[in-house]
Amino acid sequence: MERPVTEADLTFDHVPQTDQSFENALAKARAGDRLTVADAIELLTTGTEDGGIDQRRKEKVLEAADRRRADIVGEEVTFTANLNNNVTTACNVGCLFCNFKDAAHTFERDTEMESAGFTKTPSESREVVADAVSRGIYEVCSVSGLHPAFALDEEHREILEAHPDPKAVNYKPPERYETSPGTYVEQLSAMSVDGVHVHSMTPEEGYHARRGTDWSYEEVYGRLKEAGLDTVPGTAAEILVDEVREVICPGKIGTEDWLEAMEAAANVGLGLTATIMYGHVENEAHRAMHLQRIRDLQERVDGAITEFVPLSFIHQNTPLFEHDVVSGGASQDEDELMIAVSRLFLDNIDHVQSSWVKYGDEQGLKMLNCGADDYMGTILSEEITTRAGGTHGEFRSFADYVEMITSIGRIPVERSTDYESRRVIDPDDPPFGPQLGPKADGTPLLGADDLEDGTVAADD
Repeated sequence: MERPVTEADLTFDHVPQTDQSFENALAKARAGDRLTVADAIELLTTGTEDGGIDQRRKEKVLEAADRRRADIVGEEVTFTANLNNNVTTACNVGCLFCNFKDAAHTFERDTEMESAGFTKTPSESREVVADAVSRGIYEVCSVSGLHPAFALDEEHREILEAHPDPKAVNYKPPERYETSPGTYVEQLSAMSVDGVHVHSMTPEEGYHARRGTDWSYEEVYGRLKEAGLDTVPGTAAEILVDEVREVICPGKIGTEDWLEAMEAAANVGLGLTATIMYGHVENEAHRAMHLQRIRDLQERVDGAITEFVPLSFIHQNTPLFEHDVVSGGASQDEDELMIAVSRLFLDNIDHVQSSWVKYGDEQGLKMLNCGADDYMGTILSEEITTRAGGTHGEFRSFADYVEMITSIGRIPVERSTDYESRRVIDPDDPPFGPQLGPKADGTPLLGADDLEDGTVAADD
């Protein structure tokens, strides 16, 4: 079946055209058969023979995904008590979808430019995490810009210092900057407070931590694990098709490097998550190809990926939007179909996450009826999406979660990062707070005084 090829499609080799039909793809999805890329394209488009989303067909895809979700994980909706502690916004990779970064040279001592960003020292990171752990969180997620002064450890720094062409390996010594981020090992060690679970070091950061060396990803992730790293967030994936990456992030690692780094992290015993960032220049064929690469990776890493996280592109403050490369992000229909087809296609990953940061509360809850079963975490501080123009806040309390999840007739469940520890929450037994962490005793993470004082800015 074919649909009219758009002007945007003509710039890519891969376009959403298949020899499959929507009806056949839907029948396979309902039967629980393993889907092909062609099947996924048909489901994501609700049929490639026509332009636009067919609402009747879309509802059939969502129903099939919701049934699959119920069969796999039941009626529970999970969430976790976590904190985002991003170390630095300094970066010079120049990804066009990102507004989290700040030009790295604006952080240098001799610059006349002011930076709106930040860099935290290891001791500052430890203070932030220690405070959050004392409140009851038990996961810290850290995803940072690629600061030119960042090195894996002191051995790596010596190699970078001796490099004949530091610019070629994107290195400048920490003395050039107002604040040094230290090394990755120092930052991870600092964040490893009181048994907190450290979720950090994306494949892109893993690449940055080995630049200028012949070290394998296994060597790098092995050292990071010794420093306190527990799991690796599968972000920096964006779309795992190089013709898309060449448009939106030409300075980033390619698809094969990303997959190699993830496999290496699993090989040294680290858990993984995986993501897709969609709704920019890619089409449904690219989304389907991405899903296949994640499914194949999960087989190679023997099930190390605990969850898949679809991330809808937030366009407002990004270069892609400002340069008129895109006019907006994904539609609500596309968001719902992305969640649903992820559930149907990824038959070897049990958990699909709905992001209230990306979708907001109302639509985030809707996604839990489209195939998703996890609803993120408390976060305490969210910077990446907010800086890109997201408006859905930076914190959710356990009480918020219980109220939202029970409002759709589902069961709220506190979980650990790896989903191994779980606590079903009784909505009739407040107050609600985390209990799984080393210092979590059921006390709410924030009190009324914290909120009144502006400790957390939740703005939706």
